[in-house]
Amino acid sequence: MVNYIWVGMTIVGLLFAMVNGNMDKVNEAIFETAGQAVTLCIGLISVLVFWLGMMRIAQESGLLDKMSKAFRPLVRRLFPEVPPDHPALGYIVSNMMANLFGLGNAATPLGIKAMEQLKKLNGGKETASRSMITFLAINTSSITLIPTTVIAVRITYHSSSPTEIVGPTLVSTVFSAIFGILIDRYFYYRRKNGVK
Repeated sequence: MVNYIWVGMTIVGLLFAMVNGNMDKVNEAIFETAGQAVTLCIGLISVLVFWLGMMRIAQESGLLDKMSKAFRPLVRRLFPEVPPDHPALGYIVSNMMANLFGLGNAATPLGIKAMEQLKKLNGGKETASRSMITFLAINTSSITLIPTTVIAVRITYHSSSPTEIVGPTLVSTVFSAIFGILIDRYFYYRRKNGVK
């Protein structure tokens, strides 16, 4: 559906430009932004490779395992219906760690794997389980310690202080995670008690 929306917006924009005689500006913008996109991608690749390397070092040194063990009690409380040794918990913790370090691109495959495991626990049903909803809320509003992608974009566009976003990002993501969990629990208990 999203693809149709994007194609529709593109067609409407091109038709509007033709009607108003601005096709030369559209062509200019296409080529200019294509160059900017390549520059941005190269900047993102360098920063993401660095942080993925740091995550690999943390994994090889055992730091990631120690952090995962520290997070397990919290994850067990958030997902009480998931068995303690189930693979879903490992994927959930790994997803949270990747999001903590602002590695959304690395967190996505882990999140997909976690959802697949949670769906198996749910018996393959088409409706989402409590755990699936909770995981989606946490993944969407995850706490970010280092916003890697945003820092990379700021570096690419020559920000004088690309890391000044760290503090505000941490505060806003802590609040979003807390409210995400509270809202998830509120609707869960409403549904559990039969309140519509």
